[in-house]
Amino acid sequence: MTDTSPFSLAGSVAAVVGTSANIGTGIALGLAAAGARVACVDKDSGVAKHAAGEVQGAGGQAMAVACDVTSEPGVIQALAAVRAEFGLVDVLVNGPVVYLEKGLRQMSLAEWRGQLSVLLDGAFLFTKHVAEALIEAGRPGSVINLVSTAGHQGEPGNIGYTTAKGGILNMTRAAAMDLAPFGIRVNSLTPTATDPREGVERGRRWGVTGVTDAHVAALDIAASQVPLGALPTPSDYGHAAVFLASPAARMITGTDLRVDAGSVAKYWRVKPGDPA
Repeated sequence: MTDTSPFSLAGSVAAVVGTSANIGTGIALGLAAAGARVACVDKDSGVAKHAAGEVQGAGGQAMAVACDVTSEPGVIQALAAVRAEFGLVDVLVNGPVVYLEKGLRQMSLAEWRGQLSVLLDGAFLFTKHVAEALIEAGRPGSVINLVSTAGHQGEPGNIGYTTAKGGILNMTRAAAMDLAPFGIRVNSLTPTATDPREGVERGRRWGVTGVTDAHVAALDIAASQVPLGALPTPSDYGHAAVFLASPAARMITGTDLRVDAGSVAKYWRVKPGDPA
């Protein structure tokens, strides 16, 4: 029986760029569960293979691709490998990241350029070359750029990351305008501090060092502070990515979907209670 669900990705080929045990793999699993064949792309070939193995273990189709996202020849080669194995990429998730938490006064120019290159150049190059191939083939597609609540707010001591993520927000809008005439939709998805348990369990299976107990404790405190009283999981981001990539979102482009338990909407000041 043909799957006619508006959320089905059957027949699609997705490339998830940046496949950590946490958010990236959660999204790859979600796309595969919706029917897409998924290329797990990461600079670390071992991480890419682990992510593809997770998808395959869950019954999906996946392949691993190693790629330095700051290299245009590398990006072209990676997309060619996916096309040879699975076909033309029509769903792209841009999530490459390098974490370097430094403030304005501590960060060197070389560190600034290196961090922005991974986050911004990577998203630019993959979006550009996926779009060019789709336009040449006369095919529609969907691009999803991963942002962060740090891209909406000024986070102290994290100048490079917050700047890059804020840039991706407007790159999303600009690319959406450039590509709308070709039926290629471009949206962003904003995660927030994420419940660590799903990612920690995956990382343990992969033999990857997970977050510290202190970080888990800090995230438990964060969960009590967000309006919904719980932090999103990588699977929650996967569901959101499926929606944005699916026919159900065919009229949505140039927008940001925040999966942040209400974090950005919350007023930061603590208001006094009613006198009564």
